[in-house]
Amino acid sequence: MGQEVVCTARWGGKSVRGKALLETAEIIFRGDERLKIPFSTIRGVEAKDGELRLKTGEGLVIYELGERAEKWREKIANPKSVVEKLGVKPGECVAVVGKLDAEFLKKLKEQKSRVVPGKIVDGVDWIFLDAETRERLGEVKKIAAKMKGSAALWVVYPKGQKSITEMDVISAGRKAGLKDVKVVGFSAIHTALKFVIPVEKR
Repeated sequence: MGQEVVCTARWGGKSVRGKALLETAEIIFRGDERLKIPFSTIRGVEAKDGELRLKTGEGLVIYELGERAEKWREKIANPKSVVEKLGVKPGECVAVVGKLDAEFLKKLKEQKSRVVPGKIVDGVDWIFLDAETRERLGEVKKIAAKMKGSAALWVVYPKGQKSITEMDVISAGRKAGLKDVKVVGFSAIHTALKFVIPVEKR
């Protein structure tokens, strides 16, 4: 989701000022102390008086979010699937370069997306590149050369790794003549960054 708010968080008798980040499957808080709460561990969620209140196995956690509290409650209680966040609609053609999460591929097939492994075909709507290492980014230039019109490339790479960083991915896309337009939490351990052909070059 990539939504970030500067706020105060309270838990375990502590009150800490920092940044709360609402991701696809977790809330991450960074301040003098850090806290990560996967949605799977949340037993109850409530928005009241500008506070987002989460019941977890470790106790109550409260984020002072103001008017955003209700929006975050709704997104935690009814999260979109990764496929929905990535924008892939039923029936669209998807090319997959490399190995991606089996559950993700299953979801694509369930919604009747046309999945083409390993190659970029004419009429492709979406391209997913598995980039576990910096070396894999060499594929971006090759893929960009085959992209047409509004086709989009999602580069899926590990979170928090020095072997491949967000700037590495952005740099590879821009050098290939593409424009980076969106970041989505692909899974608990992977991020996806979206590239498109600049409008003036289509």
